[in-house]
Amino acid sequence: MTAHPSPTTTRQGGPSGLGNTRIGVITFPGTLDDRDTQRAVRVAGAEAVPLWHRDKDLKQVDAVVLPGGFSYGDYLRAGAISRFSPVMETVIEQAKAGMPVLGICNGFQVLTESHLLPGAMLRNNHLHFICRDQKLRVENADTAWTTDYTAGQEISVPLKNIDGRYVADERVLDELEAEGRVAFRYLDGNPNGSLRDIAGITNEAGNVVGLMPHPEHAVEPLIGTGRTDGLGFFTSILKKLVNA
Repeated sequence: MTAHPSPTTTRQGGPSGLGNTRIGVITFPGTLDDRDTQRAVRVAGAEAVPLWHRDKDLKQVDAVVLPGGFSYGDYLRAGAISRFSPVMETVIEQAKAGMPVLGICNGFQVLTESHLLPGAMLRNNHLHFICRDQKLRVENADTAWTTDYTAGQEISVPLKNIDGRYVADERVLDELEAEGRVAFRYLDGNPNGSLRDIAGITNEAGNVVGLMPHPEHAVEPLIGTGRTDGLGFFTSILKKLVNA
């Protein structure tokens, strides 16, 4: 990593630097990837703060990640019950006020159910769980979570889901395309039938991002894909917060 930037001030008013930027990681019942996500945050150089789904207090974090898994067993719809967890009341409020929020896989599903992102996630078109390394193209490198990438860059991160098919009506899809809000697109085959090969999107402000593949599993060369293509999510937000 590059040398430490000069200390600055966080949104909460405290001193900030690479080591004391706090990124919260929420655990819902059925969450699987919270520990992996916490590790990715630490590898990037920030402090990972565990957040419990029944607690409205975000513990003065600077950003929040909703990790992957099968929250509440994906009953009703994936992410549909988690959307009503007490912690999400605060996350929705803070996201609308500008706090950076990243939803990975099940977290992406929760963000659509919370209407922080448009569209919905449905069962894969082939009706099977899929687990593989997935190639993506970065479409938007200007969000809070993607500035360490370049538009058009191709990366590979693990993908594992059964409810990963992104859908929205044509009006919403056209708006996402026109406003540059498609953040990632699948390459070398669409793994789940997502419309327009969409793998991830952002809100209008660029502080909320959701994607189906798992960047937290590609931050160290000895695990996941054997590459570090996913680390840019976590270094991007760290630099964004430190330099804010």
